[in-house]
Amino acid sequence: MLVHICCSVDSHFFLEKLQADYPQEKLTGFFYDPNIHPYSEYQLRLLDVERSCKKLGIDLIEGKYDYENWLQAVRGLENEPEKGARCEVCFDKRFSVSAEKALEMGEKKITTTLLVSPLKSQEQLKRVGDAFYEKNGVEFIAVDYRSGGGSQDQSRVTKEEQLYRQDYCGCIFGLTMQREQQEKLMDEMFSPISGSILPASIEERIAMYTLRNQLEDDNKEYKIIKQKFLNYREFNFKVTKGKTNVLDAYALSYSTLPRKRAQGKVEYNAQNIHYFNREEIKFITLEFFNEQNQTQYKTVKELIFNPLSQERELDFRAKINDTNYDLSPIIVMQEIPEGKLTINLDSKTYEDTKEKLIIL
Repeated sequence: MLVHICCSVDSHFFLEKLQADYPQEKLTGFFYDPNIHPYSEYQLRLLDVERSCKKLGIDLIEGKYDYENWLQAVRGLENEPEKGARCEVCFDKRFSVSAEKALEMGEKKITTTLLVSPLKSQEQLKRVGDAFYEKNGVEFIAVDYRSGGGSQDQSRVTKEEQLYRQDYCGCIFGLTMQREQQEKLMDEMFSPISGSILPASIEERIAMYTLRNQLEDDNKEYKIIKQKFLNYREFNFKVTKGKTNVLDAYALSYSTLPRKRAQGKVEYNAQNIHYFNREEIKFITLEFFNEQNQTQYKTVKELIFNPLSQERELDFRAKINDTNYDLSPIIVMQEIPEGKLTINLDSKTYEDTKEKLIIL
């Protein structure tokens, strides 16, 4: 039997149940999910599914990530609600490719781990699956592992196995509507030009779950816990001298401007920190930054594209301000400019939760 897999949270419990109910069947996992966005989230879910299938002794095949074709398939349905017409088209596409893969392998049965997802309609899935049975001759096995306490058992398995538990189904359209309803920043879509790993980002999770896999290979014990913290994202930033002369400048993490814009000039210097006359803004030279952090950046542009890790940057910020709670802008420049400056800084701090791995 070919089993279409959407994510480890659904697949691990689902595959365990299938192994018990269909002991005569050789199960093969098929990870085909071009709806998942961004691509880093796809990579993260695949990473966890690979680990899950390995633990269960199930072969896994990765399908093609043909995201552009998926977008074409759902064109015009972008604003459909969860469990609506867009989901049905999405199922059609994934089931069609899964059926083709099953026929290619000589399999006559397929099913999907989406059947245990609380975000999806079992009736809708069964309807689409039955249609493909009539069209392709591949039988769709519509098992119900949700009812009779199944959802509670699934949650237990997820916790025991320390699986990655995503909080959205996968596609950008569903994610957008979900974050709007939650009045929450869609920080999954941030990808800094520097390639930095931001707090609670998908990239941070990939690094953490990769480490988890390494610890398991080395038979080392660990726990994954949740941690509440103050998160930060910078949307845009620039320093302008006069009307049009944009200068190379870098704002340290957790730099905020409530009004997003400030005009003024640097008034004085104390211990290599240059104080602006508006909004508690501070300037430092790249030379001072290098001295304090034992780095060798030659230009501010180099710092922009290859910054310090967030941990080192926050340590430096605390050192300058003598506190861990300062949110005033700290700006690094090649030289401290004279005359009138305009600072534009759009950024956001917000309460958030992230996962943390503890080695026991």
